[in-house]
Amino acid sequence: MRITMEVSQLSDHVKKMQLVLFWIPLICMSTYTTAKLPRKVRCRLPLPFASKCLGKYFLCPLDCPRTCLMDCNLCKPVCGCNFPGAVCQDPRFVGGDGITFYFHGHKDQDFCIVSDTNLHINAHFIGKRNPNLKRDFTWVQSIGLLFDNHKLLVSAQKTSTWDDNTDRLALSFDENPIFLPTKAGSKWDSHTAPQVAIYRTSRTNSVVIEVADNFRVTTNVVPITAQESRVHGYDIRDDDCFTHLEVAFKFYNLSDAVDGVLGQTYRSNYKSKIKANVIMPIMGGAYKYRTSGIFATNCLVSRFGKFSNIHRETAVPQQIGLEGFKCTSGMQGKGLVCKH
Repeated sequence: MRITMEVSQLSDHVKKMQLVLFWIPLICMSTYTTAKLPRKVRCRLPLPFASKCLGKYFLCPLDCPRTCLMDCNLCKPVCGCNFPGAVCQDPRFVGGDGITFYFHGHKDQDFCIVSDTNLHINAHFIGKRNPNLKRDFTWVQSIGLLFDNHKLLVSAQKTSTWDDNTDRLALSFDENPIFLPTKAGSKWDSHTAPQVAIYRTSRTNSVVIEVADNFRVTTNVVPITAQESRVHGYDIRDDDCFTHLEVAFKFYNLSDAVDGVLGQTYRSNYKSKIKANVIMPIMGGAYKYRTSGIFATNCLVSRFGKFSNIHRETAVPQQIGLEGFKCTSGMQGKGLVCKH
């Protein structure tokens, strides 16, 4: 009798275990299908940017939902904020040496991020004062680029409620507004020397700008989301979602005299003083990079128009693309190093 009862109880346990094993795959499948899947990107850029991947769809990496872009040299999507030359978030820089650092500056002020003999890039910072910190929360709202005798302005327009379908990107060339149709692949050309070409990489809020033999910049307009505000304590209100730029630069012909928050990291003799092993490695010395306006070249480290005797044979080679770089995210706080 006792043996019969034990066999019966064991049978009940087996049935319960079978039920559990039956439901686990269904629960996991339900969780997977309801989870937010990575979005797709497609290469729509015309030649010479695009290659054999033109028109094909690819899945974005999970760690870059907003900064995912199509690199037509690699024929795959990449996280623009994780490669050398990136300026994203609060502002988080990835230097030409591959080391990630933060430069907070001050809200409502302009700072020189790159200054060379024929290229000067300033960034206008917006932000909020955090009463619990000795600094502002800051983001890059616009960038002003000077090259030859030209001025190029890229700005994120202020908005209260974010809508992916509304374009919040403002562009101007030599103080003349640029109007691009809200259609992926739309192109604007300066018809001047050097040639300036601007392409939309999506219908709204994303473009690639290329200046022949000088630089390329990929830029996206993004908001501060409610979740970001809650996690980081930004205290973003409904009247302003602090739309800002996330940009990724590629430089073709920098000299070894280049300076600026980001620019100095491209010098061949640059030695970083950033403590990469801390939670938030910060570059100080904001006073050296402050300028009086978005197109001003009066920062203490300005190189624009100077050192005309520097030959381009001494230029820092910047023709290396994204091929072969291996980067960790760094988005969780630790310093990021990219290796080739």
